[in-house]
Amino acid sequence: MAQAQGFGRRYIKAFFKGFFVAVPVTVTFLDRVACVARVEGASMQPSLNPGERQVSDVVLLNHWSIRNYEVQRGDIVSLVERTFGE
Repeated sequence: MAQAQGFGRRYIKAFFKGFFVAVPVTVTFLDRVACVARVEGASMQPSLNPGERQVSDVVLLNHWSIRNYEVQRGDIVSLVERTFGE
């Protein structure tokens, strides 16, 4: 029984250690490098949401290129609304 409690404590300790490392890394990545966004509506047709489909497309927004001014002709640029606390 004592061995099971020791295993449980080690498991919980390892979980929280991984959690407290993974969360800041993930938040930093999504804020500085790239994030995933959903594109809805007809404003981006025909590049995104082609035809008359009412399905939204999922895109990867590359923050790194914008920070390094590597935007080229033909690139799609998106303004991202940041909401905190929702």
